[in-house]
Amino acid sequence: MTFGRLAAAGGAGTVGRFNLRKTAMIRPLTAALCAVLCAGCASTGDTSPAPQSAAGTDGDAYASTYRPIASAPVLITGATVLTGDGRRLDNADVLLQDGKVAQVGNGLAAGADAIRVDGKDLRVSVVGEGGNLGMTQLGRIEAAEAGVILNTDFIDNSAGVGTSDREVNIKILLNDVVKSGKLGQKARNTLLADMTDEVAGLVLNDNYRQNQAISLMERMSVPRLGAKQHFIQVLESEGLLDRQIEYLPSDAELSERRARGQGLTRPELAVLLSYSKLVLFQQLVDSDVPEDPYLSRELVRYFPEPLQKKYAKFMDGHRLKREIIATAVTNSMVNRMGATFALRMAEDTGRSPGEIAEAYTIAREALDARALWTQIDALDGKVLESVQIDALLVIWNVLRSFSRWLLLRPGEMPEITTSMARFGDGLKAVREALPRTMSPIRQAQYEAALAEWKQKGVPSALAAQLASMPMLEFAPDIIEIALERKVPPADVSQAFFAVGAALQLPWVYDQISRLPVDGRWHALARGSLRDELAAQQRAVVGQVLAGGGRKPVQDKVASWLQRDDPTLRFALAMLEDLSTQKELDYPTASVAVRRLAQVVAAGS
Repeated sequence: MTFGRLAAAGGAGTVGRFNLRKTAMIRPLTAALCAVLCAGCASTGDTSPAPQSAAGTDGDAYASTYRPIASAPVLITGATVLTGDGRRLDNADVLLQDGKVAQVGNGLAAGADAIRVDGKDLRVSVVGEGGNLGMTQLGRIEAAEAGVILNTDFIDNSAGVGTSDREVNIKILLNDVVKSGKLGQKARNTLLADMTDEVAGLVLNDNYRQNQAISLMERMSVPRLGAKQHFIQVLESEGLLDRQIEYLPSDAELSERRARGQGLTRPELAVLLSYSKLVLFQQLVDSDVPEDPYLSRELVRYFPEPLQKKYAKFMDGHRLKREIIATAVTNSMVNRMGATFALRMAEDTGRSPGEIAEAYTIAREALDARALWTQIDALDGKVLESVQIDALLVIWNVLRSFSRWLLLRPGEMPEITTSMARFGDGLKAVREALPRTMSPIRQAQYEAALAEWKQKGVPSALAAQLASMPMLEFAPDIIEIALERKVPPADVSQAFFAVGAALQLPWVYDQISRLPVDGRWHALARGSLRDELAAQQRAVVGQVLAGGGRKPVQDKVASWLQRDDPTLRFALAMLEDLSTQKELDYPTASVAVRRLAQVVAAGS
């Protein structure tokens, strides 16, 4: 099965097409009927009208009124044909062109156009391309818009490149070991053969992750279409991408899709995924990431376990060490966070790609995200794929929030191992204290989410973790307050959620997240509003815990809320009034955040 592209009649309006050989698509009986009905048609390829006399018959009283209609040739195979002299031809080929039989026989060839169909005409649910250039990108896009699930050839066939890369890197390593005298040539060859299955597993895992990444990006394609558009524009401005060559939609087309509630298709997202990896890889190679003591461990993780156990010390001298580490870090971050994550974090925080990789790694390890992902992967075939994507999206939100929080902190990025200890233990304490430290409104949200995850078939333990995950977006602030005040994280968590409930902050956070985003500056404005709201809540909680002596946390919160402070009373009344509104706009949300800042100033 091959796929290609076909121009519309007259050469105008080229559309995506597929080549699909039409053998099993038309039954022999239909082929026989076609052949019989067309038996009176000429078997020549000449499509010019026959000359006629003035009477219109050219001397033939029964002249055909047939006029050819220009069309591409269609080859029917496996047909049963009854000829004009009564002969029967079985398993014959019939070539139709311009509406008539052009040729009948065996082993006919009709040219490329005879075996092509439009992407929109595919009658399949899923397409996997087993060979390069099986389809054109326009054909893939057209099929995807018609509901077919598919990627691109370079995604589906990436295992070949992945296997080759690993083979080369493994052989470079083992050649160094052989030269050192630690391994004989025969033993080296045996070791290579023994690692075949594990290398295949590593390669297939890479493919699995890329498909998963595209599915996650597809889920967010409509609400985050602006981020994808901005990513394309930035790469174009830097001369790294030509959207016409890659068949990516123009800005006008993207505006039309946004109006229709349509995002990018999987084939288009696959292109963005690929470009993001190419760009980020080079940025990391040029950074100090390969020298980072923690990230350099990716070098060892890259190789099969037998090599990790015996020859780890040789890996540090691998001549492609920097490239292997940069590749591993790039794949980890892009496969989990999507194509636009690194660019968005850089623009939001002013940090370098290397610092973004470090922040993501801290967040991932502190959250123990790999353990969660393993549990989600284990649900393959047990729950709907959409449920797994829902679960991945919950983790994505927390990782993004945590990474951004780290990047916005002043000063240099903290060392990864130190930060993991600092935030990992704190996150564990906050997580274990949930849900008992939640406010009633957060408790209700947790219970509803828990019931929903269980209803979707997620095991109870994982369902509980996923249901509490949105509350962990506040964990970095809770941990920082706990360290500053030398208070148990569980107590800070209780104060944090109690204060938030009293000030209607869960509703305000939700409204800010719902603010419409039309371009980069709206996205920055929304992010800044959320950051400022979190900063003010953190300051309020600090004030609450600083007062009240040894009182229980709930009493400290009550004392702070009941103090004689006109600024606080006004803010409480205003926020209560706002919570009755259906939604907030940017100016109103800004007023609410500013009012909270005034409360903090009055209480300091």
